[in-house]
Amino acid sequence: MNPVELPTLATPAPAQTPPRPVASISRERYEELARRVRLLSWLSLAGITVEGAVAIAAGIAASSIALVGFGLDSVIEGVASVIIIWRFSGHRVFSHAAEQRAQRLVAVQFFLLAPYVAFESIKVLATGEHPGVSWVGIGLSVGSVIFMPMLGIAKERLADQLGSAATKGEGRQNMLCAYLAGALFVGLLGNALLGAWWLDPAVGLLIAAVAVKEGREAWHGEGCCVSSPLDGAGFAEECCEDESCAQPSAVL
Repeated sequence: MNPVELPTLATPAPAQTPPRPVASISRERYEELARRVRLLSWLSLAGITVEGAVAIAAGIAASSIALVGFGLDSVIEGVASVIIIWRFSGHRVFSHAAEQRAQRLVAVQFFLLAPYVAFESIKVLATGEHPGVSWVGIGLSVGSVIFMPMLGIAKERLADQLGSAATKGEGRQNMLCAYLAGALFVGLLGNALLGAWWLDPAVGLLIAAVAVKEGREAWHGEGCCVSSPLDGAGFAEECCEDESCAQPSAVL
């Protein structure tokens, strides 16, 4: 008689732990890039402080809501620069949580700007109050169109290397400043040469609309959970886990 072979239970293979991702950048290199970001933010803060003060003063003198709104936007950019300096100082250099905080803090500034500029622009359109000519504002807008993209591009390149959504957001603010400066230039020049006074409050409404858009994107955390080159190396802190982080490669 042939022996009966009893069925045996297959021993499941032990579950393999997925390999831990390896950092694509050294801690020293990361810190060097962080220092560059801080330097650019300090330079931005100095330039934006002058820009904002001149724009607000010229806007008040000419009763130009577009100029005042542009100056207040510069204040927001200055706050963003301070936030980035804070973000890349001390233990926060390697913190994912600081990325989200930075984005939310910037968003709040945008939401404070939009209602004021929108209200004043609508009031000017309703009353027909004509703003004065401001050649200072025209010169200021030209300077911003030239220099702000330089800062924005430099910051976005560093942001890509750092995996920093907050830094990329600040760079986008500089680019936004350049776009708004171009619109401001058209509005102020049209008022000065053609008497098209309505262009000024129209540009003010544009600034308010863009502020709401940028504020919403920042608040919802686009890029809050960035793909950091230090992931898996033990340097970065915890990462956020909300729906906005479903695609960590998306950055501002």
